[in-house]
Amino acid sequence: MTQVLFVISAADRWTLNDGTVHPSGYWAEEVAVPHRIFSEAGWHITVATPGGKAPTLDRLSLGIAGGMPRKRREVRSYLERIADALAHPVALDSVDPDAFDLVFYPGGHGPMEDLAYDETSGALLTERLTSGKPLALLCHAPAAILAGTTPDGNSPFAGYRMTGLSNREELLNRFAKKAPWLLEDKLKETGVNYSKALIPLRPYIVVDRNLYTGQNPQSSRQLAERLVADIGTHSTT
Repeated sequence: MTQVLFVISAADRWTLNDGTVHPSGYWAEEVAVPHRIFSEAGWHITVATPGGKAPTLDRLSLGIAGGMPRKRREVRSYLERIADALAHPVALDSVDPDAFDLVFYPGGHGPMEDLAYDETSGALLTERLTSGKPLALLCHAPAAILAGTTPDGNSPFAGYRMTGLSNREELLNRFAKKAPWLLEDKLKETGVNYSKALIPLRPYIVVDRNLYTGQNPQSSRQLAERLVADIGTHSTT
């Protein structure tokens, strides 16, 4: 059976540059849609977070920002079905990434608060990238690569083609004008070959070697389906 390590931020906030705190966490669609697609493919999913802390749902993601009412109902319903798995994640520092066929990071603003600075996650991402095994990051989740470094202090992701939430998309959020930094800017600073869709909020994915990235929540389905198509029924066991 194909094994997936599903790494979710444990943050429940995003601290802005004026010291105010914006309630946050994971984005509903980015967890629900890939999780459902992987489950329907018959894959086994292990949810992990920093410290094994239950992740927090960003309530905005089930409001208007989360799409049409029917879509939001479907996402909410699926999250309720997997509520036990989300409530009892394993600690990220307790897992062996080599035991998994895919390492997948969904987004939300949470990764901007914790995974971008988490040494355990940074080491896992660095090791995973160099292993040649599939690694996928969605929307804000590429912020987690900022915690990864090579022995010479550079980013192991430098030179890779990637995407992630664009500055233009981020600034659709009024509170983002207080952001300490924007993801697109940071990815470019690390030496990533960043690209994005011509039109904001449209699905867009980038695949470079074993690295898969999706730009925004709207890319959740396309990214997950591409992973299922590419990985297929491969198993570590």
